[in-house]
Parts: sequence; structure tokens; C-alpha cells
Amino acid sequence: MKYQIMLKIMTQLLSKRKLTAREIAERYDISVRSVYRYVEELNVCGVPVDVERGRYGGISIADTFRLPSGYFTRGEYAAAVNALALFESQVGGEDAASAREKLESKFKSERKELSVCGNIIVDGGIWGDADKFSEKMRVCEQAVNECRCLAVDYVSREGEHSVRIIEPHVLVFKQNVWYVYAFCHTKQEFRTFKIGRIKKASFTGEIFTKRDVKREDIPLDFSYAREKLVPVTLSIEKASLADAEEWLGIDNIEPRGDGFVAEVTLPDDGELVRKILSYGGAVKVLAPQSLAERVKRVAKKIASS
Repeated sequence: MKYQIMLKIMTQLLSKRKLTAREIAERYDISVRSVYRYVEELNVCGVPVDVERGRYGGISIADTFRLPSGYFTRGEYAAAVNALALFESQVGGEDAASAREKLESKFKSERKELSVCGNIIVDGGIWGDADKFSEKMRVCEQAVNECRCLAVDYVSREGEHSVRIIEPHVLVFKQNVWYVYAFCHTKQEFRTFKIGRIKKASFTGEIFTKRDVKREDIPLDFSYAREKLVPVTLSIEKASLADAEEWLGIDNIEPRGDGFVAEVTLPDDGELVRKILSYGGAVKVLAPQSLAERVKRVAKKIASS
């Protein structure tokens, strides 16, 4: 009975994502103390169950955890969940409810992998762009999910237009920018396309077969492969810490003296100087000296204009 309840708690957490200990205790007619004991045993078994204390706390499973993959398509998952829900409403019974929750948790975990425009609203465009960026995201996500070829009008950083037929395989989000990793028919190789630089995207009507793409095959330096990547040391004032953490990542910033210091590798292009200046002096360059001098020159030019 104990392990049955533990399994049910796990599947329920996968389905609901976060529950309180009291909710779980009332559902399975056990004590709150037993709930925490079962959670501890699930952790020992390798299930990453988190306990968050406080008013808005609860018990949850890490989003990266998934049950072993089965052989259902998303449509089959949806159909099975709907059928079990209908059966449960007509017949009832704990077994029917448990089976529905197990399938529903699996369906949700699979569905959220690339769901960028359904459960998550994405708008990376400029203010007032009439949701054009979100529409491109929707088209790219659908192309990835359904293996549909796209014809894209792409504008490079140099302003050159080109029409490409691509086979989108993966959507990638890095440094607040969305990319689509796709096989390009023109170049006959995989390329990374910045979605913000796609002017138009439309389905060609062709279906492609996905190639075997491993995580390590995807180059995450993107357009900066051609740029000069340099190690940079920055000092950060406490007032700008939150913004700097979102830019550089929390793991790359550590306290030092009265402030904070970040040691990171960044693309040394024109955007880097502008980004540093946008902090209004709250972020200063400690190294390299050449970058610090360029920031000073641009700052003096702004002050004298």
C-alpha cells in the first residue's frame, strides 16, 4: 500500500506540478508527516521532488524529470486522456482516475517540451509590432512538431535577403533570443536561423523526415562564431545586480567587497559597449583594458554631444 501511494503521489505531481502536503494527505487519507516521509523516499529513489516552505510553497517535481518515453503520439495521448475522462465520469472509480492522471502527466510533460506559443506567450518583437514575432514563433513551432518544410525570407546581419527552404528540427532560446536549428536546402547542411531575422515564413506543403540530431551537434555560439569572443571581467554595483544577473547569469556573478564581480566570455562587438553603457556607470570594465578604453571613448563622445 505504501509504495502504491508513493507512485500515485509521483504521478499526481507530474500532472499538477505543485501541491501542498495537506492536499496530498487528504486525498490519500494519510498524515502530513507521512507525506513528507514518502517525499523523502521518492528522493532516495531518484525522483527529484522539491519541498518549498512558506505561504506560496508546496511540493513539486523538477520540470526536467520525465517518465520513460512510450510509443504514443501526442494525438494518441490526447485521445486516451479524453476517453479515460469520459469513462471516469460515467463509471467512476479510483483506478480510472489514476490511469487518467498517469497518461495526462505524460502528455503534459511531452507537450511542454517545445510549446512556446501555446502554454507560454512569446513576444520577442519590438513594441507595437502587431504580434508578428509571435506568429513566426507559432509557424516555426508547428513546423518542428509536424515535420513541415518552411520557405523563409531571411535577412542577414549584413542586410542581405535570401529565400531558403528549411527543415526545422529544434527551437533554441539563448540570451533572450529565439533561434530555429534547421537543415537548409540551399546550403545542404544544418544552419541556425535567428527567428527575429526571418521576414516571412510559410509552409511549402512538403513533409520531411527528421535527421538524427544530438544535443552536442547544435552550435550554441550562433552568429558569434565569426565574432571575437573575449574574456571580460566586470564590476557591478548592488543597485544593478538584478539586471546584470539576467544578462550574465546568476552563476557568473559573485560578491566581492562592497559590490559584485562577473567573469564571463562575451562577443566583443558593438553591442557589448552599448550594453555596458546602458547601465549608466553601475557596470564597469575591469578587464580587458582595450574594452575599458573603448567604453570611455564612447561615453566621452556621448557627453560632448
